[in-house]
Amino acid sequence: MLVVALLTFLVNIPFGYWRAKVEKFSKEWFLAIHLPVPLIVAFRLLMGVHLNIPTVVVFVISFFLGQRAGIVLNRLLARKLGETSKNLFADLVRLFQKSRVEGANR
Repeated sequence: MLVVALLTFLVNIPFGYWRAKVEKFSKEWFLAIHLPVPLIVAFRLLMGVHLNIPTVVVFVISFFLGQRAGIVLNRLLARKLGETSKNLFADLVRLFQKSRVEGANR
């Protein structure tokens, strides 16, 4: 169960990052929340984790902590990059490139 909870958390980070950049209650906002659900259900089924009250609580907490971590990460990267996109991975590449350029100029 803990592996699936960790995967739930990790999968939701990029979706929370995306969610931070869209208008609340828009189509994209709902997609950022609901698109990871089938993937998490698939993880749970593949790993043979059965639903009961404690597992539901753990998964819901992992889900929202991952979303929240993505939102916080968006704010942190905005301080470093200025403007961020909706794509966590693209912004991480930009940050890496920026740090390489700044390191080369020293």
